[in-house]
Parts: sequence; structure tokens; C-alpha cells
Amino acid sequence: MSAVAVFVIARFLPGVTLNGYESAFMLAVALAFLNAIVKPILTFLTIPITIFSLGLFLLVINAGIILIAQKLVDGFSVNSFWTALVFSLILSFSTSILNAIFGLNDKDKD
Repeated sequence: MSAVAVFVIARFLPGVTLNGYESAFMLAVALAFLNAIVKPILTFLTIPITIFSLGLFLLVINAGIILIAQKLVDGFSVNSFWTALVFSLILSFSTSILNAIFGLNDKDKD
């Protein structure tokens, strides 16, 4: 699901370049890894800044994760920090909608 969302967002958001489906899949894998391993560490280390900014610093962390993924995935590039911020916001919103529609996070409803 994330790979499809990444591919569609990259097509319509100026400043984001993605070279095909393989790059979209690799980006989805890289983002899953970074969100599982690196993001919790960064979030923990920046708790004071996050509290002081009322949680808005988490948006900066999300954009940073996108910029790190850009370094890891060939065929994916983002022009600036602000583009990475917008990309991460749209990606979070779209994957939330896709998960709600397709019910990927729901337990069996017996």
C-alpha cells in the first residue's frame, strides 16, 4: 500500500523524483525500516524539543526520515526540506486513508 501511495504522490508533487515501481517499493521498505528503528531513537532523543514545540518537532523528524531515505534509495530524490515535509504529510495522510478503506489494521471481526 505504501509503495502505491509513494508512487502516486511522487507523480503529482513537484520536487519529488521517483524512477519507477522498483524505486517506490524500495522506498516503502526503507521508510518502514527507518520508521521502526531510527524514528523512535530520534523521538526519544528530542523529547524536550518535542514537548517545547507541542509536538510539532515530530514533523521535522518525519521530514528528516524522508531525507535519510533519499540517501538510501537510488532513483528517489527530494529537492528540499520543505518538499520532504509536504511529502511526509501527504504520505501519512494517504496511508491512513488507505488503511481505513482496506482495513489493514483491523483485527478479525468475528
